[in-house]
Amino acid sequence: MKIAAIIAGVLLGLVFVLLPSALMLGLMKMPPPDPASPAGQFFGVFYSTGWLKCVQICQIVGGVLVAIPKTRNYGLLVLGPILINIAIFHLLVAKGGFLGLPLIVCLLALFLLFVERRKFAQLAN
Repeated sequence: MKIAAIIAGVLLGLVFVLLPSALMLGLMKMPPPDPASPAGQFFGVFYSTGWLKCVQICQIVGGVLVAIPKTRNYGLLVLGPILINIAIFHLLVAKGGFLGLPLIVCLLALFLLFVERRKFAQLAN
């Protein structure tokens, strides 16, 4: 179980470090959604206010923390609200279903939360 947790932590960390970094540096382009669609309006507000950059920085910090076993629980605390927002966006706004990378990322985070549940509970003390 320890090896699986390390692999899951590294994979989750890579997703949350590489994807936001590539978007911020312009190495990867996100196809623009239709401006009239709910997703287009959502990202229009996110992008124009600078909120997207803030979320991307939090994703990178959370990804680094999750990849390091000693700080994994702090990374899950940072990424938790982001993961919830990703899930809600895909279920309610995008209406494209909750498949692919968002589902995999949420499952990896839930697995890590389950494996580290005792240590995670100690954060409250």
